[in-house]
Amino acid sequence: MASVWWPCLVLALLSALAASGFPRSPFRLLGKRSLPEGVTDGVEVYSTIINSKVTSRFAHNVVTTRAVNRADKAKEVSFDVELPKTAFITNFTLTIDGVTYPGNVKEKEAAKKQYEKAVSQGKTAGLVKASGRKLEKFTVSVNVAAGSKVTFELTYEELLKRHKGKYEMYLKIQPKQLVKHFEIEADIFEPQGISMLDAEASFITNDFLGSALTKSFSGKKGHVSFKPSLDQQRSCPTCTDSLLNGDFTITYDVNRESPGNVQIVNGYFVHFFAPQGLPVVPKSVAFVIDVSGSMAGRKLEQTKEALLRILEDMKEEDYLNFILFSGDVSTWKEHLVQATPENLQEAKMFVKSIDDRGMTNINDGLLRGISMLNKAREEHRVPERSTSIVIMLTDGDANVGESRPEKIQENVRNAIRGKFPLYNLGFGNNLNYNFLENMALENQGFARRIYEDSDADLQLQGFYEEVANPLLTGVEVEYPENAILDLTQNTYQHFYDGSEIVVAGRLVDEDMNSFKADVKGHGATNDLTFTEEVDMKEMEKALQERDYIFGDYIERLWAYLTIEQLLEKRKKAHGEEKENLTAQALDLSLKYHFVTPLTSMVVTKPEDNEDERAIADKPGEDAEATPVSPAMTYLTSYQPPQNPYYYVDGDPHFIIQVPEKDDALCFNIDEDPGTVLRLIQDPVTGLTVNGQIIGDKRGSPDSKPRKTYFGKLGIANAQMDVQVEVTTEKITLWNRAMPSTFSWLDTLTVTQDGLSMMINKKKNMVVSFGDGVTFVVVLHQVWKKHPVHRDFLGFYVVDSHRMSAQTHGLLGQFFQPFDFKVSDIRPGSDPTKSDATLVVKNHQLTVTRGSQKDYRKDASVGTKVVCWFVHNNGQGLIDGVHTDYVIPSLF
Repeated sequence: MASVWWPCLVLALLSALAASGFPRSPFRLLGKRSLPEGVTDGVEVYSTIINSKVTSRFAHNVVTTRAVNRADKAKEVSFDVELPKTAFITNFTLTIDGVTYPGNVKEKEAAKKQYEKAVSQGKTAGLVKASGRKLEKFTVSVNVAAGSKVTFELTYEELLKRHKGKYEMYLKIQPKQLVKHFEIEADIFEPQGISMLDAEASFITNDFLGSALTKSFSGKKGHVSFKPSLDQQRSCPTCTDSLLNGDFTITYDVNRESPGNVQIVNGYFVHFFAPQGLPVVPKSVAFVIDVSGSMAGRKLEQTKEALLRILEDMKEEDYLNFILFSGDVSTWKEHLVQATPENLQEAKMFVKSIDDRGMTNINDGLLRGISMLNKAREEHRVPERSTSIVIMLTDGDANVGESRPEKIQENVRNAIRGKFPLYNLGFGNNLNYNFLENMALENQGFARRIYEDSDADLQLQGFYEEVANPLLTGVEVEYPENAILDLTQNTYQHFYDGSEIVVAGRLVDEDMNSFKADVKGHGATNDLTFTEEVDMKEMEKALQERDYIFGDYIERLWAYLTIEQLLEKRKKAHGEEKENLTAQALDLSLKYHFVTPLTSMVVTKPEDNEDERAIADKPGEDAEATPVSPAMTYLTSYQPPQNPYYYVDGDPHFIIQVPEKDDALCFNIDEDPGTVLRLIQDPVTGLTVNGQIIGDKRGSPDSKPRKTYFGKLGIANAQMDVQVEVTTEKITLWNRAMPSTFSWLDTLTVTQDGLSMMINKKKNMVVSFGDGVTFVVVLHQVWKKHPVHRDFLGFYVVDSHRMSAQTHGLLGQFFQPFDFKVSDIRPGSDPTKSDATLVVKNHQLTVTRGSQKDYRKDASVGTKVVCWFVHNNGQGLIDGVHTDYVIPSLF
């Protein structure tokens, strides 16, 4: 999808002194009707302005929000902006009472050390995380004193890529409250001239848009403004909530009087190439489709629906075949066949008959498809002036035949030998996307994730439309010898209709009088050369209007494009080559102040009268995210369920509540500090939870046994390739081996890859996996100088019924219903506690009546829970003995 996504502005206002033990929904706060208009929880957001300047497809965007704390005490204000994944943040500033705290881009490792130092001192952080299909969420929060004003300003830049004949800027508006000054301003400057410009919103009618929206273009300039008044923002004439909740889209294109356009400013040039009116080059397509058992049901039905639509779009000059792979490989035809009406009708019948079966043999499926294309070319079964494409779709990893990713990549690379591109489509999240992407990049294609959603068939069809109409093959862009330095990519296997090739570089001689560019390619009927000649003096006159734009845009465009391509090359490189590419991309990122996967932005901001370091990190290279529900789904406040409940808290005391009995059992595990215990293991959902024991500080003044607790927890989801490590100091999230670190001083929500993680400052964190289970980790803090006790963690399970019947572990084994009987209640050795006889799992045990605490609602006081205590490390209640659950490491 070659489009630009504008930031989704979600301003969340959180009370700094929240009394609730679990995170409150900022959207609930914003929805309160009883508060004065425009003021939420004492904080008024009185201005939100999104300003975009687009110059020659390069967008410079600034998001500014201003708020004032009208309460009589300090409040925490959070600033959330969603921006395109392909964008680079270039600056963030925080202004409080007229004092500005700027951002500074640093190498990621250096920033990480600063961050860890800040965390050790109890500081919070600003974060950038994947959010949804195409967006990343930037979040930062700050305490604002009573009566003080705060201004957040975020700047990011991106090159707009042409898709299906137009550039698209998309803004998802969700202020969730009335804002006195809400404004979107977009100024577009295109030296080629603007041919069309439009804007529309999904949440209001055209009649409403007519008065709040202005749009115009003339010659090289275009302008869009959206300024709804307070009354226009209301969901009804007397309402105090906002109807600004949906999509706002701007689309435009430029004049194409000549196939190419070269622009030169301050010694840097950019060359845009998009010829019109060429005949389509015939193509041969091998559709390599995964039909393994995991594709069963909706995924396979959507794939078939998409293939049927694609067949409708195929031209009679095209050739095709279907290669299906599961444990083995089968094909529709022995060789490629022409897309005649008769063959297409037969192909549709074949697609409708496809069903799921067996395992996943990616290697043999791809090699069969590649061999078929090679053979068709060698045997002259396809036109000489045609091109070949492999499109492979899978929803999982290879598990039969050759299953080593590096070996499959080698086999495919040797089979294609650079002759045609491979496009890999990864369906869903349970696959090695890095492998698919690297293999596609090695073979001059790209990978695309298809999200498991109701529109998956449209996503598949949309991808095909991008590559359906090749106009040129073997495209080479040439410039005068010895006149150009630092050129970006200038060879392309295909040019597709509706797209655009962009090349940028630096001139050796800034004073040269003329500049010539040649673009060569193979068309449907002949070889073509397009020549673009630039008179430097004429160019200078044409760009005298650049006061209208931001100055060094071509140099920054070149830097952006160079970094983007270096990072892409880096994905498939190894050893010294990868180190060199990393060094080049890092140098440019630092020089041009871009937050990329190699850098972080450090912001110094005040917190509790001390300096604080906030880190803005860009997600790693495999940061594709699964589709997430609207933010409200993940930000609703957490309410502990009444029953059943399973948890471990304290010295470590395991509590098992049995709904059918309206009673609870509890037991303790006595093990040495450093021991790791398996708490939950579910082979079906891929979820595991392990905990590491810590002990009281040495030197206890009495002779009581040393108490132990859980000081570290490891939560892992193998299917999502996600790990969360929780300690009493910090929380670390690994998403496909890329770490992100958070502090217990944060109040934030992270949503990525089907995971939702909420941290409630100094209280607890809530981790949810899609529609599955939810875990709550409670932080218990003690006086740092206490001679004996230390901070520890409690662990609680919510929605345990969403885990499979095969779940096991010290807690997990009790998620399925089980029975027990208590009888012969009698005085115990301790006169304050009763003993009884417990019959459970064919064992007869002596148990003691006692109580533990449930700290979900209040980590300091807790709620009393009465239970029957099983002695001797739960022996007789747990399966086997407790040492069976000791494991070597947290993950």
